[in-house]
Amino acid sequence: MKTSHPFRAPPATEVGAPLLVVDNLAVSYGGIKALKGVSLEVRRGEIVAMIGANGAGKTTTLKTIVRLLPIASGRITYDGKHLESVSPEDVVGRGISLVPEGRAIFPNLTVRENLEIGAWNHKRRDAMDETIADVVRLFPRLGERMRQEGGTLSGGEQQMLAIGRALMARPAMLLLDEPSLGIAPRLVADIFEAVAQIAAAGTTILLVEQNTRLALKYSTRAYVLRTGEIAMSGPSRDLAANEEIRAAYLGG
Repeated sequence: MKTSHPFRAPPATEVGAPLLVVDNLAVSYGGIKALKGVSLEVRRGEIVAMIGANGAGKTTTLKTIVRLLPIASGRITYDGKHLESVSPEDVVGRGISLVPEGRAIFPNLTVRENLEIGAWNHKRRDAMDETIADVVRLFPRLGERMRQEGGTLSGGEQQMLAIGRALMARPAMLLLDEPSLGIAPRLVADIFEAVAQIAAAGTTILLVEQNTRLALKYSTRAYVLRTGEIAMSGPSRDLAANEEIRAAYLGG
């Protein structure tokens, strides 16, 4: 009999303590400064959103956290340990998984094969099978399509697969980049309900989302990025009521 949710990692810090701290992070593409001293924190058990216009630096922030982009200056601390000099593989090994914008599934592999790729850190086959079963409980559509190639799935189903693949590593923290992008509204609702379930089970989430209304609805706190800088931050409920935010991102 299982005693804990498979996506709930053993607590590395006390509940509510800072799990991820980004301090004065700067990133440049050639001569362009993509991030100009971004600072944020995500406490254990939270869903924190990053919102802002295209090109504001949201995806760059996520990619830099998981060490896919070089840091010009600043510091990233996860569970009290610095990430500046570690590899992307080590980041996953420490408990952070990224669901990238555009999903990046393997279209010629089956749903099961895509999920198995995400289970590289499982040393036992039965542990991998157990995690796949729990991904299917979260996203029943994937169970119905386990032998289909990923490229034959709808956009929403591919997003479910991308999230499921990230969960196969049993992360303590999940980074989600634009989960609603290009997806039918009825499946967007299913995906965000699943995100809420993942968070309720104990996984901390940093969410980048173009749909500001959804981002603020499902998150506890949010940061507004503007041209590579944090322009505003606070409880999501307060930001949703802010006149400037409503005019810029919520259609008034």
